[in-house]
Amino acid sequence: MRNFKKTLTLALAAGAAVLLGACTTTGMGGGEIVQKGQPDKPVLFSWKSTDGGITGTMTATLPTATFTGPFLQITQQTQSQAMAPMWGGWPVGWNDWSYWGYGGVAGMGGMGMMPGFDAVQFATVYSGKVIANLRSPTGGIMRCRLHMLRPQQGMSGGGTGECQIQGGPTIQANF
Repeated sequence: MRNFKKTLTLALAAGAAVLLGACTTTGMGGGEIVQKGQPDKPVLFSWKSTDGGITGTMTATLPTATFTGPFLQITQQTQSQAMAPMWGGWPVGWNDWSYWGYGGVAGMGGMGMMPGFDAVQFATVYSGKVIANLRSPTGGIMRCRLHMLRPQQGMSGGGTGECQIQGGPTIQANF
């Protein structure tokens, strides 16, 4: 009986590990560092998620540095506190970076949202967009904003966008 319980426990643990592994999704993408007057340089992106590509970790490997950090797909269910880590090291709401073709954003109730949008409206308008805040081991930071081609599939649905290294160049990204 004791061996049966041990075997059953091991089997359940192995089954749980398989199920958890089945929920993990990964993907890759590419990009180019675009700097005026210089040739484009390649960037490799990879990501990993345990919730179907809605949240997870993203890595950008550049010729001279690697940046890693969280990403978040903005959905109608996204709460403002879930976005807070994305602003780390940058102005809240990235109000210094024209956002998805709407021009600069203004601080709305301290949230840095577009004028006229509260947090719920912001999540509705930007549903299907992904934001990321990545860091290098040497303290560099990079922010990314991506447009999902098939938002219901999360990052697995593919997308395009751009990333910006603080004090540095812009990166055109494709997933």
